[in-house]
Amino acid sequence: METEGLLTGTVNGVSADYGSRSGSGSRRMSYSVSGQSCSVEGATDDEDLYIQQAVVFIEDAIQYRSINHRVDAGSLRLYRWYYSRICQWGLGLVIAVVLLLAFVERPSSLSISSDPRYRSQPWQPPCGLTESIEMICLIVFTLDLAVKSYLIGWDEFRKGKWLIGYTVVITVSIIDWVLSVSMVCDERLRVRRLLRPFFLLQNSSLMKKTLKCIKRTLPEIASVILLLALHLCLFTMIGMLLFAKTEDPKKNGEWELHFRDMPTSLTSLLVLLTTANNPDVMIPAYSLNRLYAIFFVTFSVIGTYCLMNLLTAIIYNQFRGYLLMSVQTSIIRRRLGIRAAFQVLSCQGTQEAAVEQVRVDAVLEVMSRVQMKSYYRAAITKEVRQCAELGYMNREQFRQIFDELDKDRIKEHPPLPQYSSPVLQRFQRVFSHYYLTVLGNAVALANVMCICTVLVLNSEKTTAERDNYIMEIINLCFILYYLFEMCMKIFAFGWKGYLSYRNNVFDGILTVLLLILQITIFITYKVPYSHWDPATHSVLSLWEMIRLVNMLIVFRFLRIIPDIKLMALVASTCLDLVKNLRAFAGVLVVVYYVYAVFGIWLFEGAIKPPPQTSELSNSTMEDITSNFSMACGTYEQLEYWPNNFDDFGASIMLLYDVMVVNNWQAFVDAYSRYTTDWAKVYFVCWWLTSSVMWVNLFVALILENFIYRWDRSHSCSVTEVERIRYQTSVQLMFREQIQEPTEEELICQLHQHPHLHLHW
Repeated sequence: METEGLLTGTVNGVSADYGSRSGSGSRRMSYSVSGQSCSVEGATDDEDLYIQQAVVFIEDAIQYRSINHRVDAGSLRLYRWYYSRICQWGLGLVIAVVLLLAFVERPSSLSISSDPRYRSQPWQPPCGLTESIEMICLIVFTLDLAVKSYLIGWDEFRKGKWLIGYTVVITVSIIDWVLSVSMVCDERLRVRRLLRPFFLLQNSSLMKKTLKCIKRTLPEIASVILLLALHLCLFTMIGMLLFAKTEDPKKNGEWELHFRDMPTSLTSLLVLLTTANNPDVMIPAYSLNRLYAIFFVTFSVIGTYCLMNLLTAIIYNQFRGYLLMSVQTSIIRRRLGIRAAFQVLSCQGTQEAAVEQVRVDAVLEVMSRVQMKSYYRAAITKEVRQCAELGYMNREQFRQIFDELDKDRIKEHPPLPQYSSPVLQRFQRVFSHYYLTVLGNAVALANVMCICTVLVLNSEKTTAERDNYIMEIINLCFILYYLFEMCMKIFAFGWKGYLSYRNNVFDGILTVLLLILQITIFITYKVPYSHWDPATHSVLSLWEMIRLVNMLIVFRFLRIIPDIKLMALVASTCLDLVKNLRAFAGVLVVVYYVYAVFGIWLFEGAIKPPPQTSELSNSTMEDITSNFSMACGTYEQLEYWPNNFDDFGASIMLLYDVMVVNNWQAFVDAYSRYTTDWAKVYFVCWWLTSSVMWVNLFVALILENFIYRWDRSHSCSVTEVERIRYQTSVQLMFREQIQEPTEEELICQLHQHPHLHLHW
């Protein structure tokens, strides 16, 4: 393990280089461990300052933040305000606004269709509107930078690469903004648009760690990328030799379509590596001689199934190692924050014992002020109260109470209500039994099967021809059962117990919505009979309301997921991914943003549909194809016109289509023809970044998350999986591989705090 990786990092733009020491312009604190006195320069009687410092250090530990910030009373108040939920949410909102400006700025994405054949003239904001919003955002970012810089001090600021970059980005953005306003918003390139994703990156410590892990992973996979390139070049040369131009034009199909020259051959095989053009690329040669298939099969087996999967394995292995290193840094920050809190609390008042101790009442006061989740606060406070008789806690006891932060949360359900009547007790046992849930799942399955049967019978009928009377009666019966089931569960578990189960909340919300819709149907259409006219009543026709009911019923069928162990495990893994992949998703947003901006700069308006296709409402497809030729499988023949770089929204969708790699060769071919062959470089770079690199990283985290949950829950029953919810985080996933820092390491790092000067 590298020392630098363990002791160096960044948190929200603040450098955390624990191996450095600098002067401070704030209040200094001095401790004497061997002696029996502690003092704060300029405030020897301010015991509340110790409490404030301990509160902030523990909050830093909870959030894995660096403790290298000012520790005087005024700075601590500013620090807590800055990291308050409302302030951080406000900053996140400003970042979202400045990123979303790309959809409104010229070229605007505010049109219903991105297809140039149908697209109306989009609304263009007047000059100064988006610029005013952007300037407000830049002012907020400037204040954010000023607060961060003040809290860590000038010496620490100079070491923070992210903060220096933050300063440069804001400066360049303001200069570019001034140029835009001076040119009356008529400039083509806005450099600041390319820099906006930096605001998102610098505001997330986990996102910066992810980016650092990706950067360190890239050199490790360079050898496989090189081997893949050699494989591609080797088969390109073999293909050009095999499919050279002959004197018989009938045998030149493969050469003409895929191996005419080196760039065409490379592109054809590169696309074959992604299987997007298989088997089209081999059909001309395969139709002449079946032995030619050996060439393409060999290329695919080696490249697609061996090298690409080997690349996935290497990315998973290397990225997991660097992610583990990053998590190790986070754990050190947590332990350091807890150790610093103990150190300042041990200096509150005077103590005659030679062993460092903290008062229990001081710890309880700190816990009452710390901003943290209620269940963690309750667990830690319970542990602290166990030492109330002694009145003091030593360092080891203080550290152990915060081990609760590293534990999984086990969700406990409220106790069942107590009924005095034996009859009610018997009903409670029946309605709280697991088999009632099984019966509800069976009823939901029967409901979905009825809907499916009716849909099959009515698939060829128009809305007016459908007889909705039977469907309405069936739905009414099932909804009444759902309502009965919900009431019985509320009776058996009580309101709090019923709402403590997520699947009950899901069932209850959908049941209430279904009941409201059913009542609305009866009020609107009176008593149902078989000759309703579905298009003559109300804003919503009968068919539309019944369709909405059926969709809610289909969604309600998802209630079976928690009751099937493996399905519940997979579903919970997906839910955890939403939480654990926020950093990955953030970096992916940055990559999409940058490539979309470059795409607009390079290819805006490059592809224009032929004039004959501008009015499709008056022409048939046969008339259109007769006016101009379209080769099969091309951008024009597939009618990919909505996929373009004419605005930001369309660019995002085109990049997504290329990332999926299905028919991505159509985009490469089209933009190569309409611009230059160098356009292929842009698309290949995007394919490597998104489909090769990012998808493999996504697979790596899915595997790690699923394996962790599988190991934790393989011995649990279906009921236990439902009753116990693991709060999985990246830190918990790697907990068994993490090495705890030693006391000497923590003391050394506390000694080097730039604003908290300790003397042992």
